[in-house]
Amino acid sequence: MEMHQKISQYLERIEQEHQIKILLACETGSRAWGFPSSDSDFDIRIIYIHPKDWYLSLTEKKDSLDFMFENNEIDITGWDIRKSLRLLQKSNPPLLERIQSPIIYKADKDFVKEIQQLATTQYSRIATIHHYLSMAKKFLDELESTESYKLKKFFYALRSAMACKWIVEKEQMPPIEFRKMLAGLPLEKQLVNRIEELIALKAVQSESYLHEGEAPLFALMHSCVERAEAQRKSLPASNGSFNELDAFFLTMVHRYDD
Repeated sequence: MEMHQKISQYLERIEQEHQIKILLACETGSRAWGFPSSDSDFDIRIIYIHPKDWYLSLTEKKDSLDFMFENNEIDITGWDIRKSLRLLQKSNPPLLERIQSPIIYKADKDFVKEIQQLATTQYSRIATIHHYLSMAKKFLDELESTESYKLKKFFYALRSAMACKWIVEKEQMPPIEFRKMLAGLPLEKQLVNRIEELIALKAVQSESYLHEGEAPLFALMHSCVERAEAQRKSLPASNGSFNELDAFFLTMVHRYDD
């Protein structure tokens, strides 16, 4: 609770110093995914909005913020709403994840509900799978280049591979919470049980802990990657349009300029 209070205070300070309104401040990374280590940092992502006049300019202004607090234990970064909606149109996976985060520090509930609805129409399976497939391949290569590895990287690879499987098999966005992803996929019970054991192990170990083995789970990841490679080009694109994003952007600017 003490850390949550500190985070709230930092968010208020950011709003005042930068003359913005935070529409969403949430946890991402391992805490939001559901497999933190004992010493995991706080990775907080925000979506914010400026007063209307800020957008009335011929020049493109800085549309992101980046802060570190508490000896780098609290990482707060964020995107302006216009940048966020442009990324939503591209089905940017980090944005899709943050609007689903289960750990919320500050939020306009109406905004969150509306952007979640927009995300369903803008969602592109073919765009989204490229991100997770690239991540899965990158971390698998790193893991298999050494005998022992950090569980953090192992879970990055595993979650990315499971997201690929989800995108290939389902029409809706992959959930940010890893356990929800596992529950929604047809997986062998013994593999799921082993994943749960590793989540419990990671929770009591530091980020520096080194692990070995897990051949069945590596085989699972490779099968997901191979299937994604074979089917990614045939996946559908988005049915959304810029018109609805423009309308939502104007609504939000007027709402917060009153």
